[in-house]
Amino acid sequence: MTAASAALRLVPCIMILAMRPVHAQRDLKGLARERLAVIEGSVSIAGLDSAVEVRRDRWGVPHIYAKTQHDLFFAQGFVAAQDRLFQMEIWKRSGEGTLAEVFGPAYVARDRFARLLKYRGDMDAEWASYAPDTREILAAFVAGINAYIATVRERPPIEFTLLGFSPEPWTPDVPLQRLAALSMTGNAEYEVLRAQLVATLGATRVDALWPTIPHRDVDPAPGLALSGITTRSLGAYDEAVGAVPLPRVEGSNNWVVSGALTVSGKPLLANDPHRVLGNPSLRYLTHLVGPGWNAIGAGEPGVPGIAAGHNERIGFGFTIVGMDQQDLYVETLRSCPARQGRCAVRKGGLSPVRIVVDTIRVRGDAPRVVTLEYTEHGPIVSEDTARARDGSVRAFALRFVGSEPGTAGYLAQLSVDRARDWQSFLAAAARWKLPTENLIYADVDGNIGWIAAGLMPKRHWSGLLPVPGTGAFEWSGFLRVDELPQAFNPASGFIATANHDIRPRGYDVPLNYEFATPFRAQRVTEVLADARAKGRRFGVEDFERLQHDELSIQARTLVPLLLDAANRRGRASRWEYRTLAGWDYVMRAEQAAPLLFESWKHALSELALRRRIGPDAPRAVATLGGASWLDDWTSPAAPLQTFSRRTRDTLMVAALDTALSRLRARVGADTSAWRWGALHTASFPHRVARVFDLGPVPRGGDGNTVNSTSGRDYRQTAGASFREILDVADWDRSVATSVPGQSGQPESEHYGDLLPLWASGQYFPLLYSRGAVEGDTKHILWLRPAPTP
Repeated sequence: MTAASAALRLVPCIMILAMRPVHAQRDLKGLARERLAVIEGSVSIAGLDSAVEVRRDRWGVPHIYAKTQHDLFFAQGFVAAQDRLFQMEIWKRSGEGTLAEVFGPAYVARDRFARLLKYRGDMDAEWASYAPDTREILAAFVAGINAYIATVRERPPIEFTLLGFSPEPWTPDVPLQRLAALSMTGNAEYEVLRAQLVATLGATRVDALWPTIPHRDVDPAPGLALSGITTRSLGAYDEAVGAVPLPRVEGSNNWVVSGALTVSGKPLLANDPHRVLGNPSLRYLTHLVGPGWNAIGAGEPGVPGIAAGHNERIGFGFTIVGMDQQDLYVETLRSCPARQGRCAVRKGGLSPVRIVVDTIRVRGDAPRVVTLEYTEHGPIVSEDTARARDGSVRAFALRFVGSEPGTAGYLAQLSVDRARDWQSFLAAAARWKLPTENLIYADVDGNIGWIAAGLMPKRHWSGLLPVPGTGAFEWSGFLRVDELPQAFNPASGFIATANHDIRPRGYDVPLNYEFATPFRAQRVTEVLADARAKGRRFGVEDFERLQHDELSIQARTLVPLLLDAANRRGRASRWEYRTLAGWDYVMRAEQAAPLLFESWKHALSELALRRRIGPDAPRAVATLGGASWLDDWTSPAAPLQTFSRRTRDTLMVAALDTALSRLRARVGADTSAWRWGALHTASFPHRVARVFDLGPVPRGGDGNTVNSTSGRDYRQTAGASFREILDVADWDRSVATSVPGQSGQPESEHYGDLLPLWASGQYFPLLYSRGAVEGDTKHILWLRPAPTP
């Protein structure tokens, strides 16, 4: 869940609006139509140097043509606000910590946490970390947003009216917020969970239950008591970033192949970043054409530039690397002897705690004056007053790379967008600090490349557990760009990443210890390597199919073990086993076998954990231990290491019986009607009014297939809301898909028009040349300078 989507979980009027009678809902549709942005004709706006042309194509993608860089980004801000103003307002307020101002007291803790994470360092160093013209670009972008807000302030998009507040102007530091990238960094949550396990089960058992990649023994800090460290130790962390299920199920895929493997003889690049599905989508597509600019692709609407796309010479995409960019420090606080306030015990002495006093305005209630405290490691996110003694209090400080200059999420894309070759791309990657990304690359000269970009701390300990703030556990700098994993024109002819362990052979720096399961990466590599071995060459259509590939390597490994057990137990003739025996391991929405497999897999995990840990194991142990146990069974190592074959057979057969019982209770006894897509669906609810909900649509795949459709309770809640396939030989042959539409405004023609394409695995052209854009233009809007008074 993103910060923006989670921000409306508790708004009371959502439920009221959802229950309005039909005639009132029809009135809502009429009101929504009245508030739609003007996307055709001419608009006079103060702040422009000259006229800007905005051509929206049939799929709602704006192609912006400007004569100056200032006007280009002014127009990007204006146009993004036309389509996504309410989403941008929530993103802004989430990062600033001003949600309580419009949603009431339930958001105070969340707002306080956002303010704790605000960058409070050297602003000269902050600006110097980005492209040299970033400050000017941000100023123009924000001016464009504010210009649109000024035009609609009295009649804003419908959500503002329904919730009873108005959009507020932006300042240029809004895109510098840190909260948005917090959920894409690690690993304070894992440190807490691992600490709970160690306190309950001991380090040796935790090593076996939750192995790391690469292997590293759990290393509790000498003398540090892990008991009492819980999720509460992180304060409002989970609330601030939204509920994140563990283990993480979000992911992304990208791959790039050289011209030796393509029909055109030039590289092809594919990317589908996965995040929580939302309405509107996290991603927003734009085409920026102006002096020094001709870039097209997707980014987030509150940030200028393009995150995944291409310019005239290079194409680029990303997946999360998952570097360990957080540490939880256990601080000992006591009163400072010679001054007011508190000090942290550090290196045998005392270090004053920095204090910032702030005021949170609260809708319907009195303002809250909050005290924000910082040790040398970062913000104090919680205190353990139950363990106060001898005048000391145990507190928890979060060290997060977001406290470093240049770590506003995605702002480094302003450099990537203008890279011309591999060397300038690497220079741009050196500015990319948050979120950590596998940046892949292809250029018109035929080169391909990859770098794991991000600000990676150097530690002398593992980072697996919380550590004391005494000064004995300190970062010693960050990896240089030449120390990060990377490749350029590999002999294989292709590069593929899918949030898995991407470290090249011989690379011994542990970037983190929790990578995604390898199945998606294995499947992409399997398809690419097989084509190379057989001399087949790829076109755009082949990559469209691969992005929607639903073959489960996990099922291909686990199901034969179950069938062997069924044979030994004399059960192979039963319907459920015959269904699985005839399955080709493709997670098709219209088949029963994927439904059986998915339900069986979850039941198997539960049964095995009870056998390994016992019925009194904490829920966190069950979740994490179960995931690692299944990973063990699908690894090349013998699966009998944990259980004897007899025990394994018993667990597998019993798990399928349990799965059948659960499915009958949920979908009925008639197995002829069982379909994976009947339960596995994706929905796109509107954040405020149910009348504007979209979906559900049936889905194939699961969290371990290339077409990643992960989520709890059989639903798809995360996956690829945006996809791109870039053809370097002819940029106009590139394609994209997004969901549910470019516009976040209900009743807009582009509110849900891309959902049918996405649901059926179809794409639309990513138009680039002027001729192609003109050929498929649907709306033309001219932004003209307002007359000088």
